Amino acid sequence: MLATVIRIGVIAVALWVATVLVPGIELGAGSTVSRIGTLLAVALVFGVVNAVIKPIVQVLGCAFYILTLGLIAFVVNALLFLLVGRIAEALGLPFTVDGFWPAFWGAIVVGLVTLLLQWLVPDRPVRG
Repeated sequence: MLATVIRIGVIAVALWVATVLVPGIELGAGSTVSRIGTLLAVALVFGVVNAVIKPIVQVLGCAFYILTLGLIAFVVNALLFLLVGRIAEALGLPFTVDGFWPAFWGAIVVGLVTLLLQWLVPDRPVRG
């Protein structure tokens, strides 16, 4: 349970970094508490989309991954990030992604920040 909470927190921080660095990814105005709540909710949506939809897309598009030597993963991640933005809007969350290119760069930023934070803050105890 703690590992899941840590992962959601890490993704929320990565999403916040994407809203700061990438024009076209917006987090609605409001109090700090509401912004944190929005980021946590969007992180939960992000986790569900990556856990459910991404593996299906990867299996169905396996040939494209091989044909493009994996570069299609950038496009898939951008489209999934765009989907997360649309789902967040549909749920009434003040988080918007304004098109493919903001989603493309946002997915890269979220991926890199998540990688860095998971390296710095492991969600499982390190056994020595």
